[in-house]
Amino acid sequence: MEKVVLLTGASSGIGAATAQALAAAGYRVFGGARRPDAVTAPENVELLELDVCKPEQVSRAVEDVLSRCGRIDVLINNAGVSLAGPVEATSDAEALALFDTNLFGALRMTRAVLPAMRQQSSGVIINVSSVLGFLPAPFMGLYASSKHALEGLSESLDHEVRGFGIRVVLVQPGFTSTSLDANATLTRKPVPAYESAFQSSLTAVQRQIAEGAAPSSVATEILAAIAGSHRLRRPVGSGAHMLSVLRRFAPSPLLDRGIRKTFAMQS
Repeated sequence: MEKVVLLTGASSGIGAATAQALAAAGYRVFGGARRPDAVTAPENVELLELDVCKPEQVSRAVEDVLSRCGRIDVLINNAGVSLAGPVEATSDAEALALFDTNLFGALRMTRAVLPAMRQQSSGVIINVSSVLGFLPAPFMGLYASSKHALEGLSESLDHEVRGFGIRVVLVQPGFTSTSLDANATLTRKPVPAYESAFQSSLTAVQRQIAEGAAPSSVATEILAAIAGSHRLRRPVGSGAHMLSVLRRFAPSPLLDRGIRKTFAMQS
């Protein structure tokens, strides 16, 4: 039976690479995009208008896929936004907008597909997280918080739905060469006390993003997560695997020094 995949954030970066890889592997792929008319869809990918912050679009997209196919085998919550800046400089509106996409968008999509997955007694929900879902990140505190929250939600949800034949998987990329990461939104409120450290950190992060893995590496991990064992956490690449191990086993002072070095923070 042809497996049906619904993927959010399919217009660029990890989403576009994943949609293309899934279609090439024989899945029937529906890709959500806020402006599908402005996107060139990969071959054999069907685009839908889908802004995960708009509940009516979430419901309409899921109903559309179910009306065409009768089932949804895989949901990939990939849509996300980024925000860089001091925690102190982050406004309520900026924090709420970030969480509305990164956490509540995934929650809306998950609620919408679960009744159909329960009825068919099978399904996989893949949430695209980040190494910042288990590590801190200076000047990306709200982004890291949204991914930490997504990881907590995913782990709890996996326990709740496993009895219905449904599994939840977290895919955890490291620095990835995408426009989302390279062009992160910056907090608007200036706090001069942080400016020097923030600019140094931002330059260090942008350099690592430019040298980061291609989005196709994340797509490969997502395909493996669908076809293979549904273990909860899947770091992408050797660097992310190493960070996952260090987070669990390295002495805290060693890990702390490594994080500060990565983000060009003074000792």
